[in-house]
Amino acid sequence: MNPSESKERNLRGDIVFVFALAAVAYVCWLARDVLVLLYVSALFAVIVSPIVRFVGLMRVGRWQPFRGFAILYLLLAALAATVGFGFLAIPPVVRDLQSFGGEMPARLPNLLMKAVNLPFLGQLSTAGIGTRIQDMMSTAATQLLLAARNWAGELVRIVTGVILTIYFILDGKLAYKWFLSFVPVERRERLDLALQRANTRMGKWLLGQGTLMLILGCASTLVYLLLHVRYPYALGVLTGMLNLIPVLGAVISIAIAVIVAAVDSWGRVLGVAIFFLLYVWIENSFLTPRIMKNSVDLPSIAILIALLLGFQLDGAPGGMVAIPTAVLVAVLVDEYLVQKE
Repeated sequence: MNPSESKERNLRGDIVFVFALAAVAYVCWLARDVLVLLYVSALFAVIVSPIVRFVGLMRVGRWQPFRGFAILYLLLAALAATVGFGFLAIPPVVRDLQSFGGEMPARLPNLLMKAVNLPFLGQLSTAGIGTRIQDMMSTAATQLLLAARNWAGELVRIVTGVILTIYFILDGKLAYKWFLSFVPVERRERLDLALQRANTRMGKWLLGQGTLMLILGCASTLVYLLLHVRYPYALGVLTGMLNLIPVLGAVISIAIAVIVAAVDSWGRVLGVAIFFLLYVWIENSFLTPRIMKNSVDLPSIAILIALLLGFQLDGAPGGMVAIPTAVLVAVLVDEYLVQKE
């Protein structure tokens, strides 16, 4: 074979490869929702697997009551926690909304008269404001119907994600070996060790972050109950969950708690503010250095960017796996791109 024929064959091969790569990328783009769901489910399985193993190994004397059924018991515990939260948190909100809806017809005329006296609404008539309010309520009702349909779709995705996560937990080792089989043998061990390090760091992050969220959630719920702040259980759970987001989560938690407390009393606002000041000091000076000292080892800005990207790509599930994904990327970058002396 002469050099010109070899060069022509290589050129044809390169062209075919580029078109094949473009076709694969296009198919992946069309199936991006499915691929993201598979990735999120697989990462959830990696994160939850240590908990499943721990529950399965729990003993009562020589008896292992959860062996072989750890996933089932964890699902039942999650379902019971969700139902309990619904019974404790939702009824007060519903009662206040019903009370507001019942008082609205009597208060609406006074609100309209006050609105007319405002400078930027002075040129509008009471009837015009009433018409606009009706239009806004009609639009809100339409948006509520659309949201209900979207929530139905999200529920299907959640159920599918749970099923896939259970599958990956049960057959994760087989799937992991199948994934590694695509890597050349001489590079397989290096990738395996890097992924194992990422898995260890994910587990440390899960334990540390979960501990901080639990402490803040329980402490804030207790404070809300003692101060008689409205919706203490809902606010406590929300405060604990928002602790996942560095800096911004604390700001949102404080703002929501202060707004809810201000509905009833400025004294409660002061109490909530004092609690958060004390907790931030305790967390930064005592809890975080001891609980998170061997965790993900990522700067706060990297965690915040990862969370924003995760929520943008796949909503709440994407946000929940954003930090483990950042850990995985950091480990692979450190292994393959960072030049070490």
